[in-house]
Amino acid sequence: MVKHAVEANFDGLVGPTHNYAGLSWGNVASKSNVSSVSNPKEAALQGLAKMKRLADRGYVQGVLPPHERPHIPTLRALGFEGPDARVLEQAAKSSPSILAAVSSASPMWTANAATVSPSADTSDHRVHFTPANLSAKFHRSIEHVVTGRALKSIFADESYFAHHPALPSVSHFGDEGAANHTRLCAGYGEPGVELFVYGQMAFNEQAPAPKKYPARQTLEASQAVARLHGLRDQNAVFAQQNPDAIDGGVFHNDVIAVGNGNTLFYHEMAFLNEAQMLEDIRERLTGTELEAVRVSSADVPLEDAVASYLFNSQLLNTPDGMLLAVPGECREVASVSRYLDGLVKSGEPITAVEVFDVKQSMRNGGGPACLRLRVVLNDDELKAINRGVLLTDELYERLTTWVEAHYRDELSQNELGDPMLLEEVRKALDELTGIMGLGSIYDFQL
Repeated sequence: MVKHAVEANFDGLVGPTHNYAGLSWGNVASKSNVSSVSNPKEAALQGLAKMKRLADRGYVQGVLPPHERPHIPTLRALGFEGPDARVLEQAAKSSPSILAAVSSASPMWTANAATVSPSADTSDHRVHFTPANLSAKFHRSIEHVVTGRALKSIFADESYFAHHPALPSVSHFGDEGAANHTRLCAGYGEPGVELFVYGQMAFNEQAPAPKKYPARQTLEASQAVARLHGLRDQNAVFAQQNPDAIDGGVFHNDVIAVGNGNTLFYHEMAFLNEAQMLEDIRERLTGTELEAVRVSSADVPLEDAVASYLFNSQLLNTPDGMLLAVPGECREVASVSRYLDGLVKSGEPITAVEVFDVKQSMRNGGGPACLRLRVVLNDDELKAINRGVLLTDELYERLTTWVEAHYRDELSQNELGDPMLLEEVRKALDELTGIMGLGSIYDFQL
């Protein structure tokens, strides 16, 4: 039976150690801003303001917590010994690159937190979660344990929610979560088509693959997640990302395509076998016709799409059509701004464009879509979640006050070894778990 459902967005709170270490090879923005001084407080407030704007418009908006950084357990696993302050001192002196990696605030980009399949698609009619192993990058590969704890705390009722461990953390099963996954459907509560986009086949060395930058998602990983979630062939399509796009700086599919409802908005260079992918979706999509909004290179060159993060935008339902929530950079790139004006004038399916300021995140290569994990929930499932994570006026005020109290206005890489920073982070996160009712999810709390 089809049930009423909504698509909730769970945005990641930017962490207190937000910095520009340039850790992500293949992410042009991340590398181009390396060693710049960051503003963690501004970044967190920008993220909260984005969440509040959407919540005020009636969207179900949730919050996912940042992780403990610097991550002392990882440093200890790598041979740094002694009290916490000594561990930080050793790492800062002998391995500043490792210290930068374990200090990254990258969990803020919750599009990479997990892959989520709604109950309308799964064989046991529960919502399924698989945290992404993020094995392509060391600084992100350490996230999935705490991500899993947070998701289990928020979606705790096993009669409605199923949680899987991350896939094996090896390159053959490289999994980047919902950044390479989108869902198309007639209605959120109806069975849909889950589009899994991969960069290469791990067990086929002859298959197409990028030459300059690594492909972070494998077909084998996507297929494994689909099996774990109990998806039938009718509910899943696997498509390869264009290797030339990856080499052009499109490290995740959500940098070049975004879908919502029956609409897929994408650049012509997004997919290797575009025609086959569209045919596969149309064969499986029931109750509606696919609306394919294809952007040509003539209108928006690939490099402009990457520079502006046009496709790393949120595509949202409104009573009058769909809203595209774009980063401010889209209005700073001439070809993209012209395209958006023409898009709105053309009418359906995208009828409005709104700009969101997430500049602190953008400088590290993450736009509005990177900052949110989409979770489709029917009415019963929505009632079953931890309500302390849903953004209300009261929670927004408490989180804003919390950020103002605990975050620094400036942070450079040479401050990551400061023991006081670690104390500030732990004090802040301990308070945050109380505010959001998450329980003990961090290593220092266990």
